[in-house]
Amino acid sequence: QVQLVESGGGLVQAGGSLRLDCAASGNFFSINTMGWYRQAPGKQRELVAEITISGDTNYADSAKGRFTISRDNAKNTVYLQMNSLKPEDTAVYYCKARLRRMTLRESDAWGQGTQVTVSS
Repeated sequence: QVQLVESGGGLVQAGGSLRLDCAASGNFFSINTMGWYRQAPGKQRELVAEITISGDTNYADSAKGRFTISRDNAKNTVYLQMNSLKPEDTAVYYCKARLRRMTLRESDAWGQGTQVTVSS
């Protein structure tokens, strides 16, 4: 049983900032990779950013230079700092964790999503 809870979404004007948080809880051995995905209406879910347990990061081209992903391993939490937001950033943002279960088997867990709306 693993739960990912996102927070920090909301309504912001273009050019503004938001910080998304995602905290993992439950039964697992470790979290190897944490990431943020987003899905806009009528669009496929896409990767925004991800970060490994060692701190290596990967960003979508649309996020580079504006978004920063980080994690606090002690808190099992990942953050997404979003600056210079654009209307096209409007989407439901989902937290994803690639976990190592207590059996040492890897599996993916998803949060329920948090809405980010950027007005023009």
